[in-house]
Amino acid sequence: MGEADSEKLSLMKVAALIENTAKSGSVVLDLKGKLMDQMEWLPVSIGKLSDVTELDLSENRIMALPPTICRLRALTKLDIHSNQLINLPDAFGDLINLTDLDLHANRLRSLPDTFGNLKKLINLDLSSNELAHLPEIMGNLTSLKRLTVETNELEELPYSIGNCTMLAELSLDFNQLRALPEAVGKLESLEILTLHYNRIKGLPTTMGNLSNLKELDVSFNELESVPENLCFATGLRKLNVGKNFADLRALPRSIGNLEMLEELDISDNQITHLPDSFRFLSKLRVFRADETPLEIPPRHVTKLGAQAVVQFMSDYVAKRDTKTKPLKKKGSWFLCCIKPQTE
Repeated sequence: MGEADSEKLSLMKVAALIENTAKSGSVVLDLKGKLMDQMEWLPVSIGKLSDVTELDLSENRIMALPPTICRLRALTKLDIHSNQLINLPDAFGDLINLTDLDLHANRLRSLPDTFGNLKKLINLDLSSNELAHLPEIMGNLTSLKRLTVETNELEELPYSIGNCTMLAELSLDFNQLRALPEAVGKLESLEILTLHYNRIKGLPTTMGNLSNLKELDVSFNELESVPENLCFATGLRKLNVGKNFADLRALPRSIGNLEMLEELDISDNQITHLPDSFRFLSKLRVFRADETPLEIPPRHVTKLGAQAVVQFMSDYVAKRDTKTKPLKKKGSWFLCCIKPQTE
């Protein structure tokens, strides 16, 4: 323990290291977990690192960044995860060449107005902070491919999120979201959307436009229904709507359109019948329905695996249709084609 402490850098040693790095023209500086525990600020001389492209300040106890850090225009990767940051310098948006920014596990409550200037950002991790909202300027981050904002206090997403059309992964788990904006349907590159542990009651109908969506997790919410339009997202491979407990009572009738679906979790819901079209899910290999009061198919069938359920539904629909089909009579073939009125 004593040796580890002695290896940590004091303010003076960090200042010297910055001077040496600046003089040598080195492009990488790694200070991950290297600062003494009582060191809560960085020397302002950090602004001299004009050639540095990668800076790692993670796993220290930094409470604030000096404004001079915003002079590091060459920076493409900045990792400040696991510190004590409450805010970022106002001029943070001057770091216009950033492509990767990791701010997870800090105490951020807001982002500066200039944040929208980071238009080259590809990967952004804001998870495990204290953010109650994301600003509309997030819509300016049009190069963003991966956005992680899980474990915050978000109650809504900005409508401008729809401008982030390069976004492939969006992680929003463990927040207070009640709904998603319709603009989510504009995220045509989106492949993975995770929303578990929120308070979502419904999904926007525009989600059917997400033709590249492969994984959707809406477990542990207050979901009351899944929109039929979602079944137009025919690239979906994993769908988790489990643990919505008393709220979710049915799957969309068109679920069979999701012909690429491989995994489906409907556990801990109130679903009693699977839709007829379930029989078309020929690629389904994982089906979870624990603690869901399914009657069709019965529980002993669900225990046999996903394809046994698909086969059961196929047989069930075929038998039912055979029973309800009117008999043909000579000269009255049209009776088979007309559904009798019951009213």
